[in-house]
Amino acid sequence: MLFKKGLLIGMLAVVSAFLFACSGGDESSASGDNGDGVTLDFWVFGATNYEDLAKEYEEQNPDVTINVKRSELGDHHDSLFTSISAGTGAPDLTMIEVDQLDRYREGQERFVNLYDLGAEEIQDNYLDWKWNMAENGEGDFLFGLPTDIGPKAMYYHTGVFENAGLPTDPDEVSEMISTPQEFADAAGKVLDETGKPMVDSMEMAFRANMDALEVSYFNRDGELLIEESGNGVKEAYDYAVELNEQGYVGNFEMWTPEWANALNKGEFGVEMAPAWLKGYMTENAPEGKGNWKVTTLPTDFAGNWGGSYMAIPAETENEEAAYEFSKWLLSPENQLKSFTESGLFPSAPEVYEMEEFVNNKDEYFGGQNTASVFAEAAKEIPEVYKGPKYVTVNNEILTALRNVQEGGDPQQEWDAALKRIEDILKR
Repeated sequence: MLFKKGLLIGMLAVVSAFLFACSGGDESSASGDNGDGVTLDFWVFGATNYEDLAKEYEEQNPDVTINVKRSELGDHHDSLFTSISAGTGAPDLTMIEVDQLDRYREGQERFVNLYDLGAEEIQDNYLDWKWNMAENGEGDFLFGLPTDIGPKAMYYHTGVFENAGLPTDPDEVSEMISTPQEFADAAGKVLDETGKPMVDSMEMAFRANMDALEVSYFNRDGELLIEESGNGVKEAYDYAVELNEQGYVGNFEMWTPEWANALNKGEFGVEMAPAWLKGYMTENAPEGKGNWKVTTLPTDFAGNWGGSYMAIPAETENEEAAYEFSKWLLSPENQLKSFTESGLFPSAPEVYEMEEFVNNKDEYFGGQNTASVFAEAAKEIPEVYKGPKYVTVNNEILTALRNVQEGGDPQQEWDAALKRIEDILKR
């Protein structure tokens, strides 16, 4: 189902016109030689310390000026897709979120191949799976340098576990809940003794297995794999449905006020989530301080959720300067700064041995060194290919699961989701 490259670029041009109209034509200022040196336009999203690091780089390199533009994740990628498709208006350097990366693969000529700039010299600085996911299928083109990652672990509410008669020490919890069946067994105890669900939502119950799959919805030939035996997607769907039927799944959708309050009050047992959730909990669930701890997930649930890459659009006139800045920005030393200042979990394993990382303590989590738990998880993550339509397809599966929670028949909702997906992919 892959389009040939020439046809795809033509379609991108059409889509870009639509996206441009929706985005209001927001454009970054032109970059290039400012008379005294180089000016780089740098697009970012999310909570990072990249503005501060850019200023630090400017101080060390007076001939470089860096204009940082921050947007929300969706707006950022829509604007980037528009400019890349049109061949004009792209920045010199941009973040690309991991789930969005495959959206740009068929237009790889619109990006600078970082191997042409010598990126292989720093490859050993990063986790293999993270680096390899930024290559093309042949392994001779690198779209971007690794920024942060989202290794998942199990956040658990000690009060809920204690009231359910479960252990609260991280090592003991990890030993007790090491398989999907043991997770379900513990969920039964939580529900029986506290009346609370184990998991916050159907999405998180589904992602428990889904984020651990090496191949999810598509293969590298663009073929949809959902219905293939042993693919794992239907199994992940069925597991979420089973947990829900047992009463182990709550109805607290992520990022809603109700979900934030449930985190704050301990209205469910666990959150199977990445390292970046720590920052959100600290800011938005203050009453939860001291009541949550972190331990490893069951082996079958180990996976990555989130993280980004730093890419250089081909239209830049400053690819060398953009590469030198990104290489500096994402060095192990600066990844440590991004971790301690903004909670961006490092993709450079050298950081895991640095004193400030090893001795890190999270006061919110009762002084636990949660960083070590996520570092352990990071080393077990598989390399994953997601495909250009990953987000679209995933949203349809999540819609089916929400319908199931509202009383829909699981098989009928699955079949309906597959039909919607097939229709979307034919467009």
